[in-house]
Amino acid sequence: MIAAADKIELIRGLQQQILSLQGMKGPLEGVQFNFGLGPLERAFPGNTFPTGAIHEFLSNTPEDAAATTGFMAGLAGRLMQQGDGVCLWISANRAVFPPALKMFGIDPERVIFIDITRKKDLLWAVEEALKCESMAVVVGELKETGFTESRRLQLAVEQSRVTGLMHHFSPRNITATASVCRWVVKPVAGEQEAGLPGVGSPCWNVTLQKVRNGKPGTWLIAWSAGRFRNVKRDAVAAPDHQLPKTA
Repeated sequence: MIAAADKIELIRGLQQQILSLQGMKGPLEGVQFNFGLGPLERAFPGNTFPTGAIHEFLSNTPEDAAATTGFMAGLAGRLMQQGDGVCLWISANRAVFPPALKMFGIDPERVIFIDITRKKDLLWAVEEALKCESMAVVVGELKETGFTESRRLQLAVEQSRVTGLMHHFSPRNITATASVCRWVVKPVAGEQEAGLPGVGSPCWNVTLQKVRNGKPGTWLIAWSAGRFRNVKRDAVAAPDHQLPKTA
């Protein structure tokens, strides 16, 4: 007879093997990534943000695209703070303002920007970048990718353990892909310092539409003092559309 504790350990081992085969590998030995996303991180298997995987972001308006870029920059900053790797930012119509990345803990000198107009060349550059183990993160701004294309990208990161953030702006078709996660990020009015003008700290309505073997959902996430902060859902109803202080 197998003891209850041994059965639990056996089941956990089998679950981890299945996740690994599906591209959801855990962090490298001795390496823990704390993204500070609070309850959102509990949506992932093992309560851990999937690194060494492809994350797909969808946006349809310029406002949503700007919010998505900010949220991705926060994730990229956390990944870059974990090591000496650089970020490769590949796009056809780059709109990000490099000095603004400092707000998200990214030194612009550690970001290599590559602008490519042809989709075929852009996809090739993203795939080759994802194969390079010295990269901390690769950001690819592509209109869309099909299942076969996304599968090639996912296979690349499963070998290199590089994290890929793919941003699809106004895709013509939203189809099934091999990405581990699919996100939709929308802007929300941020908190302001008392008595000071301005738009306040960035805040986003973050929807995890798909997560392999996880729990999709929606959260309010703010960025302040150089890190992510979780915001309570009822904060949206605050007077003048202002969010209260984050936890």
